[in-house]
Amino acid sequence: MSDYDVEAVDRLPFATPAKSERYRTENYQGAVGLNWYRTDPTLQLTMAYYLQPDELAVAEPHLDRIGALMGGPVTRWAEETDRNPPRLERYDRWGHDVSRVVQPTSFTESKRAVLAAQQALKDDMRRAGLNPTMPLFAANYLLNQADIGMGCALGTGGGMVKSLVAAYAPADVRDYVLGKFESGEWEGETAQLLTERTGGSDLGALETTATRHGDAWRLNGFKWFASNCDGQVFVVLAKPEGAPDSSRGVANFLVLRTRRDGSRNGVRIRRLKDKLGTRSVASGEVEFVDAEAFLLTGEPSSDTGSHDGKGLARMMELTNAARLGIALFGLGNARRALVESLCYARQRRAFGDALIDKPLMRRKLAEMIVDVEAAQAMVFDGVGLANHRQPRAVRQRIAVPITKLKVCRLGITMASDAIEIHGGNGYIETWPVARLLRDAQVNTIWEGPDNILCLDVRRGMERMQGHQPLLERLHDAVSVSDDDDTPRLVRRRVDDLDAAITAWSKLDGAVAEARLFPLTRFMGDVYAGALLTERAAWVRETRGAEHDALVARLYAQRYLADHGPLRGIDVEGDGAIERFDELVDGTLVWS
Repeated sequence: MSDYDVEAVDRLPFATPAKSERYRTENYQGAVGLNWYRTDPTLQLTMAYYLQPDELAVAEPHLDRIGALMGGPVTRWAEETDRNPPRLERYDRWGHDVSRVVQPTSFTESKRAVLAAQQALKDDMRRAGLNPTMPLFAANYLLNQADIGMGCALGTGGGMVKSLVAAYAPADVRDYVLGKFESGEWEGETAQLLTERTGGSDLGALETTATRHGDAWRLNGFKWFASNCDGQVFVVLAKPEGAPDSSRGVANFLVLRTRRDGSRNGVRIRRLKDKLGTRSVASGEVEFVDAEAFLLTGEPSSDTGSHDGKGLARMMELTNAARLGIALFGLGNARRALVESLCYARQRRAFGDALIDKPLMRRKLAEMIVDVEAAQAMVFDGVGLANHRQPRAVRQRIAVPITKLKVCRLGITMASDAIEIHGGNGYIETWPVARLLRDAQVNTIWEGPDNILCLDVRRGMERMQGHQPLLERLHDAVSVSDDDDTPRLVRRRVDDLDAAITAWSKLDGAVAEARLFPLTRFMGDVYAGALLTERAAWVRETRGAEHDALVARLYAQRYLADHGPLRGIDVEGDGAIERFDELVDGTLVWS
């Protein structure tokens, strides 16, 4: 071996083989290469909790294969796409506006593999006469740990488009569009185009205008932020000519990339956005120039003429359902950040020990574990609404914005914590956690930031008494057990939440609106605590395991207990430290 084969650092007088192990690259593979289903006991338990044995028997082999796919090729493709994102080819060689988005090979390969795996899962479930909704939700959770941009590209408005088209589109258009979805040709080719420069979340201020043209309409206007803008089918908000310039004037329209006569529609992509993160999904500015469109509405009302005046309300209801998918993005970010942090802390040594053995690091990692499991309980409860685990199948109108507010914010803080745990390495783009933070930030913006979510909670309480079914759900969850301090503490907090809602309802104007944020946070904290308590009772009864009871207790102590004037610093013992290994073993299977 020549001197050139040895790194200069290895010739330093204080270099030792033990020190060189600290920076041996192959020791720091992190989550990449793991099977993300097989190494996730919490997800496996969630599937066993929500699915009947015959459903689990069909779904689990697919989830195991999807776990390997996401932890391997898909996450590697995601890194490639982040470095080489989609680009816009605006004009052809003759100067015609073609507005073509050119996707990198890494994106197209990933999309093809993800769709094939999901389709195989759906087909097997349906052949067995089973509902694929919950297993597909779990599959998307695994995808979101690799690339929420891909999750957005495949999931943007798909269910919304299908629902609106089936209910309101002209018969010929309906059959054509739904046929494309049924064949799989347009899977992942949808988008909802709402936002304009005039208002952002203030959708009543939009300017896009619709003019009747024979049996269709012509749309003209400019959408400022359109994710998945290279799709084939869009639901667009616009105001028909003559409608009031307010939220009552807003209507829903269906726009296809190609007109019925086969010619290219008047859909122009001005430019793609240079985004902080989620670079794999093409987001751009879209202009409509006499674009053929179809009104999606019920019977006209007297004050709007051409439509029923419920376009914005209808879109908001569908958007509320889409928010659960955004919360799943945040949960995927959080889980990936947790796994990367555990893997790094286990390998990295400092001050004589592995980081994972340091009490302060164990405190941080324990908090991250508990937060992820609480978020997972909330998000999956939203899908399990009509499931056999629900004592009362009551639609939870306000639970979705509450969940999105809590979980999407967690995705950001978890990614930030992961960077801190990695130290300077975490701040470098060649390590995996920098992208997690860039990607996570958008989840608090998509489908409404915190303030908009709080206003939606208020609407749900005032117009539909949405807090009543939520309180019923919480009481049901905490009624399953009363054999230790945790259920009793959570039950008291459910009663306190009921009293807080009553007190808030008596506040006036600006004060009431300002207090919406702490009230919504309080709802989220209690909701998660109740679900963890419910889940812990089931695990103890069916599995004889205590991991979930430990998580529920640590969560309740952190978020729901009264710590007194000393903030709990005087409390002897620390369950998170004393039972840390048990906590980790129930979170990640090392392989």
